[in-house]
Amino acid sequence: MASSGVNVIRYSALAFGAFYGFSHQASLTTQEKLAADKHEYDKKESLIQRAKAEYTKKTMPPEKKTEGGGIITDPNDSKFDLEAYLTMKMADESK
Repeated sequence: MASSGVNVIRYSALAFGAFYGFSHQASLTTQEKLAADKHEYDKKESLIQRAKAEYTKKTMPPEKKTEGGGIITDPNDSKFDLEAYLTMKMADESK
């Protein structure tokens, strides 16, 4: 039979192992939940940004989108052509 000192060490190690396992599992669960929350927040933020862009594009007056010559002058538009815009401005200044 083992002495009482050895039993104290065994049960202390068992208690320490159980405490460590519980605390480690809690930290892993917390990290996973935080990562899921961040992913959900980023997804919602992306949707909001896309909605704002679509709303701006939808409510923008037509003359802002194409001011003469069919050239898009809105730099936030995905079809904006900087070279064509600058060429148009240079032609306007030379007149």
